[in-house]
Amino acid sequence: MTRSPLPPFTRETASIKIRAAEDGWNSRDPQKVALAYTPDCQWRNRAEFVTGRPEIEQLLTRKWIRELDYRLIKELWAFEGDRIAVRFAYEYHDDSGQWFRAYGNENWEFAEDGLMKRRIASINEHPITPEDRKFHWPIGRRPDDHASLSDLGL
Repeated sequence: MTRSPLPPFTRETASIKIRAAEDGWNSRDPQKVALAYTPDCQWRNRAEFVTGRPEIEQLLTRKWIRELDYRLIKELWAFEGDRIAVRFAYEYHDDSGQWFRAYGNENWEFAEDGLMKRRIASINEHPITPEDRKFHWPIGRRPDDHASLSDLGL
């Protein structure tokens, strides 16, 4: 199985790869998202370390059970060869109705087949009021005409 675009990346292909990842995560489907990673992919997500698709699925399942109405935007930071650096922000609320915005950076490394073999994520979040929310599209894929992180000043 290959997952285009393949490394080495250009600005255009890195941007395509990032949007595909964003779309996958906005689906909130752990099984679908896990297929973008090698079977033995290594993750550091905050302070949690996971290896392989089953552990990735478990982490994402736990995440989206507690992060309700999740909406994510990713943006290219840098790229070279088989690596892409991404910055992102997402909004969600917990089961008490408190909204949060999380910010972070990810470093991605890809195998020759275009599957991600390493993901290192650093994430910080803070509570926001419903009035401070910036991500208002319907659950699922972000519309193509929605503002980017840079456009939103994030």
